[in-house]
Amino acid sequence: MQLEVRPDPAEVGRARRWARSRLAGSGIEADEPLAETLVLLVSELVTNAVVHTGCPAVLRLSLAAVAAEVATVRLEVADASVRAPVPRCPDGDETGGRGLALVDGLADRWGWSPEGAGKRIWCELDRCERPEVPETSCGGVASPHEGLAYGAYEAV
Repeated sequence: MQLEVRPDPAEVGRARRWARSRLAGSGIEADEPLAETLVLLVSELVTNAVVHTGCPAVLRLSLAAVAAEVATVRLEVADASVRAPVPRCPDGDETGGRGLALVDGLADRWGWSPEGAGKRIWCELDRCERPEVPETSCGGVASPHEGLAYGAYEAV
């Protein structure tokens, strides 16, 4: 399932509504923590794509076998910008820059890769209980990606 997203911040709300409707049709209840987390991740990744790249994007959800007790849901956002995500650790007063820190803390796995003339950022959530994760120096959660080229987009 995929949704084409125009480079307009108003598209973020449309992407959330689209994701909610796809989740509901797949057997994931709206009040289930997995659904709430996925909608938040959609919001963060689509916001990064449309605000920081100024390019159209494509949102994809892979919901195969989500009706099972243990399943993985994959979310991907592809855009036409070759600019790699750059880690950020914003000050407490800054109003932005926390999108991929949230992805890092909420997703079971995430990353990015170049794709054609752009890139794809992805994350996966497992439909099961997750263990506690230690905090990082930025107040987020530790990740196997910490210190690598994974993080929030930096504004130009």
